[in-house]
Amino acid sequence: MSSSDLIGAVEAGGTKFVLAVATAAGEILARTRMPTNTPSETWPAMQQFFAQASADHGRIGAFGIASFGPIDIDPASPRYGTFTTTPKEGWSGARFHDALGQFGVPVVVDTDVNGAAIGEWMAGAGRGCRTLAYTTIGTGIGTGVVQNGRSLMGISHFESGHIMPPRDAVLDPFAGICPYHGDCLEGLASGPAIERRWGKSLDQLGPDETALIARYIAHLASTLVLLHMPDRLIFGGGVMKAPGLVEAVRRETASRLNGYVSHPALDEGLQTYIVTPGLGDDAGITGAIALGRQAIATG
Repeated sequence: MSSSDLIGAVEAGGTKFVLAVATAAGEILARTRMPTNTPSETWPAMQQFFAQASADHGRIGAFGIASFGPIDIDPASPRYGTFTTTPKEGWSGARFHDALGQFGVPVVVDTDVNGAAIGEWMAGAGRGCRTLAYTTIGTGIGTGVVQNGRSLMGISHFESGHIMPPRDAVLDPFAGICPYHGDCLEGLASGPAIERRWGKSLDQLGPDETALIARYIAHLASTLVLLHMPDRLIFGGGVMKAPGLVEAVRRETASRLNGYVSHPALDEGLQTYIVTPGLGDDAGITGAIALGRQAIATG
């Protein structure tokens, strides 16, 4: 591969795909978005975009994919890039390498939250951090943890959205919507869970509802602090745009930690420790470009 090769970037979300072709320096030359339909619809549309962009702008040297999941992100696995137990109908078994194999270049696949975490670490609210945790609270809930620009994983990617927070069934009788766990974090505090519970999005509701969702998110935030001790926590996604939510999450997280973790990074009130994304909605595609850049650098 040549250092002048372009990067094909994909931010694959549960509701939309964002596609881009960029230079190694990160300049986006072509970009589009399309709904997340079935693979039989999405793959040809994705192939067509990249084929046309390549014809217009030059050779694509690698693809960086930041995708919803669950998905196999282990490069040593024969199923690398394959959706596994995703609840997204029709996507289990679909593989990015099958869709992009016609280009004959490396394909690097990571989760959408890992991609966003890398993007924020590089160019957003995570600049200057050694360890960064990025969580999205939207259609689903997930966390990416990045250390020195590389995402962390174990036998698979992390699944923070399926942590089971304490739920008082008297104060909160809502049983949750997760098809696997019911009242896990995603089942209680994701956008669809909020809509199912109250019939409205959180930004249309009041302080009591915001406080309840903040308590669930703060359970995750305090867990991330205790397990990973990151330099900073970033919370993004559509739900986090609700007025007053990030402030309530800071208060609830500080209450749960109760002074146990003493470090200058955890400022009083957690104003600079728990923040929203610096790149806004561009964190994911920025991270996907970075993944493609990693492939070119090591190719």
